[in-house]
Amino acid sequence: MNMIRKLLFLVFTGVSMGLQAQRVGSSPEYIKALTPGWKGERSADGRPHVSDKLLERLKNISLEEAWGVLRNLGYQNQYEGDWHVIHPDGGAMTGRVVTAQYTPLRPDLAAVVKEQGKAEGRNQQGGTNSWPIDVLTDGDVYVADGYLKMADGTLIGDNLGNSIYSRSHRGVIFYGSVRDEAGLSEIQGFNGWVKGVDPSYIQQMMLTSINAPIRIGRAIVLPGDAVLANKYGVIFIPAHLLDTVVITSEFIELRDEFGHQRLREKKYLAGQIDTQWSEEIRKDFLHWLDEHQDKLPMSRKELDEYMKSRTW
Repeated sequence: MNMIRKLLFLVFTGVSMGLQAQRVGSSPEYIKALTPGWKGERSADGRPHVSDKLLERLKNISLEEAWGVLRNLGYQNQYEGDWHVIHPDGGAMTGRVVTAQYTPLRPDLAAVVKEQGKAEGRNQQGGTNSWPIDVLTDGDVYVADGYLKMADGTLIGDNLGNSIYSRSHRGVIFYGSVRDEAGLSEIQGFNGWVKGVDPSYIQQMMLTSINAPIRIGRAIVLPGDAVLANKYGVIFIPAHLLDTVVITSEFIELRDEFGHQRLREKKYLAGQIDTQWSEEIRKDFLHWLDEHQDKLPMSRKELDEYMKSRTW
């Protein structure tokens, strides 16, 4: 009897897991389970909601600094480069990630996705590539794995591009292609990091998930990650590490600016700056900070608290 109960438990557990896996959009509970390190505010869909203030500060961080901090924390797979940027000189884009996964079309699976999307209240007119756009809110960045499909793999054109920007006031990051680049480039404020451009329209391709983990080249991306994208590449930052990445990167840049200035002034030797600082240099740096309050991207209180935790 106990064996029968165990078998029934396994069967029902399997059915339950199977039904959950059939969702197109991840449930808030699943997203929370994916991001247990985040203890702050969440969006209605369960994604971590990092602050606009930190996202604004992130724009001024170099990819190298952010990447270095993440690697030191054990996150080795958060960067992807070699992009076609619609506006390469448009400045940095930051935001909260909404993910989407696309695959080659399989009719039976496509029917399941369509039916499940209907059950989730998703728009049944047009293609499923509009569904991720429908969930965007202000500050979101639409990030999609289009598995590098170029011809017939264009995830958006200028119509969907306008819809994306009207909802998010951001752009897109696609491991795939777009069409109507001329039209997309005319959307004021919109930008896109894509792997290619093609005049064809999307076909033999299907959406399989929204806000599930995806791969973007060499990077692994979760819903609610903070993203920093500029003309040099894209880095995805786990939400619970954003504060650490921002203030550590800001501190390193201040430290570097001070060190470069002192080297130009020939006050110290390169070996003295490029290693653990002496008490003399440390005091000089603190004095330099007092004289350059206008350069601080953080409050002095925040900086002082951070420096207490550092090994000089």
